[in-house]
Amino acid sequence: MQRLFPTLFLSCVLSGTAVADVTEFPAISGRSDAPRLLVYSSLDQPMARPMIEAFQRANPDIAVRYEDMLTGQIYERIIEETDSGQKTADFAFSSAMDLQVKLANDGYAQQSRLALSASWPAWANWRDTAYALTFEPAVFVYHKPSFISEPPPASRAEFIDYLRRKGDAVHGRIATYDIERSGVGFLFMSRDQEQFDDIWSVVDAMGEAGVRLYSTSQAILERVADGRFVLGYNILGSYAADWASNHPEVGIVLPKDYTVVMSRIGLVPQAAASPDLGRRFLDFFMSRQGQTILTRELQIPAVNPEVAEGNTATTMREMLGGQLKPVPVSPGLMVYLDQVKRARLIARWNDVLRIR
Repeated sequence: MQRLFPTLFLSCVLSGTAVADVTEFPAISGRSDAPRLLVYSSLDQPMARPMIEAFQRANPDIAVRYEDMLTGQIYERIIEETDSGQKTADFAFSSAMDLQVKLANDGYAQQSRLALSASWPAWANWRDTAYALTFEPAVFVYHKPSFISEPPPASRAEFIDYLRRKGDAVHGRIATYDIERSGVGFLFMSRDQEQFDDIWSVVDAMGEAGVRLYSTSQAILERVADGRFVLGYNILGSYAADWASNHPEVGIVLPKDYTVVMSRIGLVPQAAASPDLGRRFLDFFMSRQGQTILTRELQIPAVNPEVAEGNTATTMREMLGGQLKPVPVSPGLMVYLDQVKRARLIARWNDVLRIR
Protein backbone atom coordinates (compact mmCIF):
# COMPACT_ATOMS: atom_id res chain seq x y z
CA MET A 1 0.00 0.00 0.00
CA GLN A 2 1.23 3.51 -0.82
CA ARG A 3 2.81 5.32 2.11
CA LEU A 4 0.71 8.14 3.55
CA PHE A 5 2.48 11.45 4.00
CA PRO A 6 3.37 12.22 7.62
CA THR A 7 1.14 14.87 9.15
CA LEU A 8 3.01 17.76 10.76
CA PHE A 9 1.49 19.79 13.58
CA LEU A 10 3.63 22.84 14.36
CA SER A 11 3.86 24.26 17.86
CA CYS A 12 1.51 21.83 19.54
CA VAL A 13 0.90 23.13 23.06
CA LEU A 14 1.82 20.62 25.74
CA SER A 15 1.25 20.64 29.47
CA GLY A 16 2.12 23.95 31.10
CA THR A 17 4.14 26.20 28.81
CA ALA A 18 6.09 23.45 27.00
CA VAL A 19 5.84 23.46 23.22
CA ALA A 20 6.77 20.70 20.80
CA ASP A 21 6.78 20.13 17.06
CA VAL A 22 4.79 16.95 16.51
CA THR A 23 4.96 14.69 13.47
CA GLU A 24 2.72 11.69 12.91
CA PHE A 25 4.15 8.84 10.82
CA PRO A 26 1.25 6.50 9.91
CA ALA A 27 1.95 2.78 9.68
CA ILE A 28 3.34 1.84 6.28
CA SER A 29 0.85 -1.02 6.06
CA GLY A 30 -2.01 1.46 6.18
CA ARG A 31 -3.47 -0.24 9.23
CA SER A 32 -5.78 2.28 10.88
CA ASP A 33 -5.57 0.68 14.33
CA ALA A 34 -1.79 0.26 14.27
CA PRO A 35 0.01 0.38 17.64
CA ARG A 36 1.75 3.74 18.04
CA LEU A 37 5.27 4.40 19.27
CA LEU A 38 5.50 7.73 21.11
CA VAL A 39 8.92 9.40 21.03
CA TYR A 40 10.07 12.51 22.92
CA SER A 41 13.30 13.78 21.37
CA SER A 42 15.60 16.80 21.17
CA LEU A 43 16.83 15.75 17.70
CA ASP A 44 15.25 17.86 14.97
CA GLN A 45 12.59 15.89 13.14
CA PRO A 46 14.18 16.25 9.66
CA MET A 47 17.36 14.65 11.02
CA ALA A 48 15.42 11.90 12.79
CA ARG A 49 13.25 11.03 9.80
CA PRO A 50 15.65 8.52 8.14
CA MET A 51 15.87 6.51 11.39
CA ILE A 52 12.10 6.51 11.88
CA GLU A 53 11.35 5.53 8.31
CA ALA A 54 13.90 2.69 8.40
CA PHE A 55 12.37 1.46 11.66
CA GLN A 56 8.93 1.50 10.06
CA ARG A 57 10.15 -0.42 7.02
CA ALA A 58 11.28 -3.12 9.43
CA ASN A 59 8.02 -2.77 11.40
CA PRO A 60 5.34 -1.82 8.83
CA ASP A 61 2.44 -2.21 11.27
CA ILE A 62 3.76 0.40 13.74
CA ALA A 63 2.82 4.08 13.61
CA VAL A 64 5.15 6.70 15.17
CA ARG A 65 4.32 9.98 16.89
CA TYR A 66 7.50 12.05 17.10
CA GLU A 67 7.51 15.02 19.49
CA ASP A 68 10.52 17.31 19.01
CA MET A 69 11.18 19.53 22.03
CA LEU A 70 13.91 21.08 24.14
CA THR A 71 15.91 18.85 26.47
CA GLY A 72 14.54 20.46 29.63
CA GLN A 73 10.99 20.02 28.35
CA ILE A 74 11.57 16.30 27.80
CA TYR A 75 12.80 15.92 31.37
CA GLU A 76 10.01 17.99 32.90
CA ARG A 77 7.26 16.36 30.88
CA ILE A 78 8.29 12.81 31.74
CA ILE A 79 8.38 13.68 35.45
CA GLU A 80 5.09 15.59 35.35
CA GLU A 81 3.23 12.84 33.49
CA THR A 82 4.68 10.05 35.60
CA ASP A 83 4.03 11.77 38.94
CA SER A 84 0.43 12.53 37.98
CA GLY A 85 -0.25 8.89 37.14
CA GLN A 86 -0.39 9.42 33.37
CA LYS A 87 1.40 7.46 30.69
CA THR A 88 4.35 9.11 28.98
CA ALA A 89 6.68 8.55 26.03
CA ASP A 90 7.73 5.04 25.04
CA PHE A 91 11.22 6.28 24.14
CA ALA A 92 13.11 9.43 25.15
CA PHE A 93 16.19 10.63 23.26
CA SER A 94 18.09 13.68 24.46
CA SER A 95 21.45 15.42 24.27
CA ALA A 96 21.13 16.50 27.93
CA MET A 97 23.20 13.67 29.34
CA ASP A 98 22.82 14.88 32.92
CA LEU A 99 19.03 15.10 32.77
CA GLN A 100 18.67 11.70 31.11
CA VAL A 101 20.86 10.06 33.75
CA LYS A 102 18.89 11.81 36.48
CA LEU A 103 15.67 10.35 35.07
CA ALA A 104 17.22 6.90 35.21
CA ASN A 105 18.76 7.41 38.64
CA ASP A 106 15.51 8.73 40.13
CA GLY A 107 13.39 5.82 38.90
CA TYR A 108 11.76 7.44 35.87
CA ALA A 109 13.29 4.94 33.42
CA GLN A 110 13.04 1.17 33.21
CA GLN A 111 15.65 -1.43 32.41
CA SER A 112 15.92 -2.54 28.81
CA ARG A 113 17.94 -5.72 28.51
CA LEU A 114 18.50 -6.09 24.80
CA ALA A 115 20.53 -8.30 22.51
CA LEU A 116 23.37 -5.76 22.43
CA SER A 117 23.28 -4.73 26.10
CA ALA A 118 26.13 -6.98 27.21
CA SER A 119 28.42 -5.96 24.35
CA TRP A 120 27.63 -2.24 24.47
CA PRO A 121 30.67 -0.22 25.69
CA ALA A 122 30.69 -0.08 29.49
CA TRP A 123 31.01 3.74 29.56
CA ALA A 124 27.89 3.98 27.35
CA ASN A 125 25.51 1.77 29.35
CA TRP A 126 24.25 2.56 32.83
CA ARG A 127 22.53 -0.46 34.39
CA ASP A 128 20.85 -1.41 31.08
CA THR A 129 18.65 1.65 31.63
CA ALA A 130 20.33 4.66 29.96
CA TYR A 131 22.31 4.08 26.76
CA ALA A 132 24.69 6.44 24.94
CA LEU A 133 23.75 6.10 21.26
CA THR A 134 26.04 8.67 19.63
CA PHE A 135 29.73 9.65 19.86
CA GLU A 136 30.13 13.40 19.32
CA PRO A 137 33.44 15.18 20.00
CA ALA A 138 33.91 18.80 21.03
CA VAL A 139 36.08 20.38 18.33
CA PHE A 140 37.79 23.58 17.29
CA VAL A 141 36.32 25.04 14.10
CA TYR A 142 38.20 27.55 11.99
CA HIS A 143 37.90 29.71 8.88
CA LYS A 144 40.26 28.04 6.41
CA PRO A 145 41.14 31.17 4.37
CA SER A 146 42.35 32.80 7.60
CA PHE A 147 44.95 30.06 8.11
CA ILE A 148 46.74 29.97 4.76
CA SER A 149 50.09 31.04 6.24
CA GLU A 150 49.98 28.88 9.38
CA PRO A 151 48.07 25.86 10.68
CA PRO A 152 45.16 26.38 13.06
CA PRO A 153 45.67 25.67 16.78
CA ALA A 154 45.62 21.94 17.53
CA SER A 155 45.67 22.04 21.34
CA ARG A 156 44.55 24.37 24.10
CA ALA A 157 48.11 25.60 24.62
CA GLU A 158 48.35 26.45 20.91
CA PHE A 159 44.91 28.08 21.09
CA ILE A 160 46.08 30.39 23.90
CA ASP A 161 49.33 31.17 22.07
CA TYR A 162 47.48 32.02 18.85
CA LEU A 163 45.07 34.40 20.57
CA ARG A 164 47.86 36.19 22.42
CA ARG A 165 50.09 36.51 19.34
CA LYS A 166 47.35 37.82 17.09
CA GLY A 167 45.90 40.30 19.56
CA ASP A 168 43.79 42.98 17.88
CA ALA A 169 43.76 41.12 14.56
CA VAL A 170 41.40 38.48 15.99
CA HIS A 171 39.68 40.53 18.69
CA GLY A 172 35.95 39.88 18.57
CA ARG A 173 36.41 37.15 15.97
CA ILE A 174 36.30 34.02 18.13
CA ALA A 175 33.27 32.32 19.61
CA THR A 176 32.09 29.59 21.93
CA TYR A 177 28.86 28.54 23.65
CA ASP A 178 27.32 30.64 26.39
CA ILE A 179 27.36 28.09 29.21
CA GLU A 180 24.43 29.84 30.92
CA ARG A 181 22.16 29.19 27.94
CA SER A 182 23.66 26.14 26.25
CA GLY A 183 23.43 22.77 28.00
CA VAL A 184 26.08 21.19 25.81
CA GLY A 185 28.32 24.21 26.33
CA PHE A 186 28.02 23.82 30.09
CA LEU A 187 28.74 20.09 29.82
CA PHE A 188 31.89 20.71 27.77
CA MET A 189 33.12 23.39 30.17
CA SER A 190 32.54 21.20 33.21
CA ARG A 191 34.51 18.38 31.56
CA ASP A 192 37.27 20.83 30.60
CA GLN A 193 37.59 21.77 34.25
CA GLU A 194 38.08 18.09 35.13
CA GLN A 195 40.49 17.29 32.28
CA PHE A 196 42.72 20.38 32.16
CA ASP A 197 44.23 22.03 35.24
CA ASP A 198 44.93 25.24 33.34
CA ILE A 199 41.50 25.61 31.71
CA TRP A 200 40.95 29.05 33.22
CA SER A 201 43.92 30.31 31.22
CA VAL A 202 41.99 29.32 28.10
CA VAL A 203 38.90 31.18 29.32
CA ASP A 204 41.02 34.20 30.24
CA ALA A 205 42.63 34.24 26.79
CA MET A 206 39.20 34.09 25.15
CA GLY A 207 38.02 36.96 27.34
CA GLU A 208 41.03 39.07 26.38
CA ALA A 209 40.26 38.30 22.72
CA GLY A 210 36.68 39.56 23.04
CA VAL A 211 35.02 36.17 22.68
CA ARG A 212 31.43 36.14 21.41
CA LEU A 213 28.98 33.80 23.16
CA TYR A 214 26.07 31.95 21.52
CA SER A 215 23.52 29.36 22.56
CA THR A 216 23.51 27.44 19.27
CA SER A 217 26.10 25.79 17.04
CA GLN A 218 24.58 27.27 13.90
CA ALA A 219 25.07 30.85 15.02
CA ILE A 220 28.79 30.20 15.45
CA LEU A 221 29.30 28.05 12.35
CA GLU A 222 27.65 30.46 9.94
CA ARG A 223 29.95 33.24 11.16
CA VAL A 224 33.04 31.06 10.82
CA ALA A 225 31.96 30.07 7.32
CA ASP A 226 31.71 33.67 6.10
CA GLY A 227 34.90 34.81 7.86
CA ARG A 228 33.39 37.04 10.52
CA PHE A 229 34.96 34.65 13.02
CA VAL A 230 38.29 32.89 12.67
CA LEU A 231 37.86 30.30 15.46
CA GLY A 232 35.16 28.53 17.45
CA TYR A 233 36.02 26.70 20.67
CA ASN A 234 34.36 23.49 21.94
CA ILE A 235 31.80 23.22 19.13
CA LEU A 236 29.73 20.03 18.87
CA GLY A 237 31.49 17.98 16.20
CA SER A 238 28.41 16.43 14.58
CA TYR A 239 27.00 19.87 13.71
CA ALA A 240 30.42 21.10 12.65
CA ALA A 241 30.94 18.13 10.31
CA ASP A 242 27.52 18.57 8.75
CA TRP A 243 28.18 22.29 8.26
CA ALA A 244 31.67 21.71 6.85
CA SER A 245 30.32 19.23 4.30
CA ASN A 246 28.36 22.10 2.71
CA HIS A 247 30.73 24.97 3.48
CA PRO A 248 34.31 24.24 2.39
CA GLU A 249 35.59 27.34 4.19
CA VAL A 250 34.97 25.62 7.55
CA GLY A 251 37.75 23.45 8.97
CA ILE A 252 37.64 21.14 11.99
CA VAL A 253 40.32 20.18 14.52
CA LEU A 254 39.99 17.51 17.20
CA PRO A 255 42.29 18.97 19.88
CA LYS A 256 45.29 16.71 20.36
CA ASP A 257 45.75 17.33 24.09
CA TYR A 258 42.33 15.79 24.75
CA THR A 259 38.97 15.70 22.98
CA VAL A 260 35.83 15.57 25.10
CA VAL A 261 33.11 13.37 23.59
CA MET A 262 29.45 13.75 24.52
CA SER A 263 26.57 11.43 23.62
CA ARG A 264 22.84 11.59 23.15
CA ILE A 265 21.15 9.18 25.53
CA GLY A 266 18.17 6.95 24.85
CA LEU A 267 15.93 5.34 27.47
CA VAL A 268 12.49 3.81 27.97
CA PRO A 269 10.53 5.77 30.62
CA GLN A 270 9.13 3.87 33.59
CA ALA A 271 5.60 5.08 32.79
CA ALA A 272 5.78 4.37 29.05
CA ALA A 273 2.39 3.57 27.52
CA SER A 274 3.95 0.88 25.31
CA PRO A 275 7.38 -0.02 26.73
CA ASP A 276 7.66 -2.98 24.37
CA LEU A 277 7.56 -0.55 21.42
CA GLY A 278 10.07 1.71 23.15
CA ARG A 279 12.47 -1.18 23.59
CA ARG A 280 11.95 -2.27 19.99
CA PHE A 281 12.92 1.19 18.78
CA LEU A 282 15.91 1.34 21.16
CA ASP A 283 17.01 -2.09 19.93
CA PHE A 284 16.79 -0.87 16.32
CA PHE A 285 18.68 2.33 17.20
CA MET A 286 21.50 0.25 18.71
CA SER A 287 21.61 -2.31 15.88
CA ARG A 288 24.17 -2.37 13.09
CA GLN A 289 21.49 -1.13 10.69
CA GLY A 290 20.33 1.69 12.93
CA GLN A 291 23.83 2.86 13.79
CA THR A 292 24.84 2.77 10.13
CA ILE A 293 21.89 5.03 9.31
CA LEU A 294 23.00 7.29 12.16
CA THR A 295 26.48 7.79 10.78
CA ARG A 296 25.70 7.75 7.04
CA GLU A 297 22.41 9.62 6.82
CA LEU A 298 22.23 11.66 10.02
CA GLN A 299 26.00 12.39 9.91
CA ILE A 300 26.29 11.61 13.63
CA PRO A 301 29.06 9.22 14.77
CA ALA A 302 27.86 5.79 15.87
CA VAL A 303 28.75 3.95 19.10
CA ASN A 304 28.11 0.32 18.07
CA PRO A 305 31.54 -1.40 17.88
CA GLU A 306 30.32 -3.46 14.92
CA VAL A 307 29.96 -0.33 12.80
CA ALA A 308 33.49 0.50 11.75
CA GLU A 309 33.06 2.29 8.42
CA GLY A 310 32.81 6.04 8.19
CA ASN A 311 32.60 8.46 11.08
CA THR A 312 32.22 6.14 14.07
CA ALA A 313 33.55 5.65 17.59
CA THR A 314 35.55 2.67 16.32
CA THR A 315 37.34 4.57 13.55
CA MET A 316 37.99 7.60 15.77
CA ARG A 317 39.46 5.42 18.51
CA GLU A 318 41.71 3.65 16.00
CA MET A 319 43.00 7.03 14.82
CA LEU A 320 43.14 8.97 18.08
CA GLY A 321 43.19 6.44 20.91
CA GLY A 322 43.49 7.96 24.38
CA GLN A 323 43.07 11.50 23.04
CA LEU A 324 39.31 10.86 23.11
CA LYS A 325 37.61 11.37 26.48
CA PRO A 326 34.00 10.20 26.26
CA VAL A 327 31.71 11.39 29.03
CA PRO A 328 30.63 8.23 30.91
CA VAL A 329 26.93 7.55 31.32
CA SER A 330 26.89 7.51 35.12
CA PRO A 331 25.51 9.40 38.13
CA GLY A 332 28.68 11.50 38.04
CA LEU A 333 26.92 13.54 35.36
CA MET A 334 24.53 14.88 37.98
CA VAL A 335 27.22 16.74 39.94
CA TYR A 336 26.57 20.04 38.17
CA LEU A 337 22.81 19.74 38.54
CA ASP A 338 23.54 20.89 42.08
CA GLN A 339 22.50 24.52 41.80
CA VAL A 340 25.23 25.80 44.11
CA LYS A 341 28.01 24.11 42.12
CA ARG A 342 26.44 25.16 38.86
CA ALA A 343 26.11 28.77 39.97
CA ARG A 344 29.71 28.79 41.22
CA LEU A 345 31.07 27.58 37.88
CA ILE A 346 28.98 30.06 35.89
CA ALA A 347 29.98 32.92 38.19
CA ARG A 348 33.66 32.16 37.73
CA TRP A 349 33.17 31.85 33.96
CA ASN A 350 31.52 35.27 33.82
CA ASP A 351 34.14 36.83 36.07
CA VAL A 352 37.05 35.57 33.98
CA LEU A 353 35.44 36.40 30.63
CA ARG A 354 33.82 39.74 31.22
CA ILE A 355 35.56 41.72 33.97
CA ARG A 356 38.29 43.60 32.16
